[in-house]
Amino acid sequence: MRQIYLRPCAFIETPVGFDGQAARLAGTMVYFSALEVIQTEGGKRHSKALVALSELETHLSDLPQELGDKARQQFANITASRPAIKMGARTIQLDQPRVMGILNCTPDSFSDGGTHSDVEAQALAGGEMAAAGASIIDVGGESTRPGAPLIWEGDEIKRVQPVIERLANAGHALSIDTRKAAVMEASLQAGASMINDISALLYDDRALAVAKASDCPIVLMHAPSQSSDPHKNDGYHDVLFDVYDWLEERVEALVAAGIARQRLLIDPGLGFGKSLSDNLVLVNNLSLFHGIGCPILFGASRKRMIGALSNEAPADARLGGSIFLAMKAVEQGAHIVRVHDVPETVQAIHVWRGLRDSALTAG
Repeated sequence: MRQIYLRPCAFIETPVGFDGQAARLAGTMVYFSALEVIQTEGGKRHSKALVALSELETHLSDLPQELGDKARQQFANITASRPAIKMGARTIQLDQPRVMGILNCTPDSFSDGGTHSDVEAQALAGGEMAAAGASIIDVGGESTRPGAPLIWEGDEIKRVQPVIERLANAGHALSIDTRKAAVMEASLQAGASMINDISALLYDDRALAVAKASDCPIVLMHAPSQSSDPHKNDGYHDVLFDVYDWLEERVEALVAAGIARQRLLIDPGLGFGKSLSDNLVLVNNLSLFHGIGCPILFGASRKRMIGALSNEAPADARLGGSIFLAMKAVEQGAHIVRVHDVPETVQAIHVWRGLRDSALTAG
């Protein structure tokens, strides 16, 4: 079966003076002037063409109607603004890149396990992230690094609930990073207002019902397995399109189940059951995922791929690579970047924003 995909490319700093030749990417401050139109057959790439925006309709009109119509829907998704996300009393606009700070309440996370050893220290760290510019604090109580043991949901709740309560009472927007329904329920009750699930609500049979009843935003991440080991992988035909198709199908399944599309965010799941080459392909082609029509959350902070490309640098020595990958995502229209190093990433985004503002006003 033939499939078609549109990847925005040929990014420019400003659309001023290029009427009809450039478009805004997913409501962000990123503009593009061409699309890579890719066709696949049997899961493998069949053909591709680089098409200027002004020539897109002419190109699509030469395709079979079904493919042309699908491409037009993807283009509508690519150019549509994403609605603000509601997190309790907070409203987070997605017209500029936002930072999600990672707060691990675990003794064994790959990067910073045990750094914040008690509730007071964890709450203080979360508050400092918010003060440094993080729009969302993502609280997690179970490590999902390769080989990490599965922990009982009661222990996970004990780790995250008191921290969430303290941070919520201080007015912060909080996400709970979990795949367990009981942890979702306890965290939402404690004051979290977003669910970030590495299994896209597939690990726990009750997760869909809990998420649906909560009316909060939900991050759906791709992992090749929704078992206790999310890194288990039987291989890909083509990692880019396999991940895209899986996320698209998952979004449609949840919409069919009664969850509003505007509540859903997507994450390609870097590092989860993916090789270094797989991760690099996903980063280089991140803009393709705008075709699904949901905000993109991107998380590469301190991940193994950075060490693999930098002399096996340990997790706490991967700041440069983390910032570069975050900004690579921002320049492809990622709406939220999930990071450990909040002040440094916020500073990088501020500089990027200054350059973008200058280009728009000088254009």
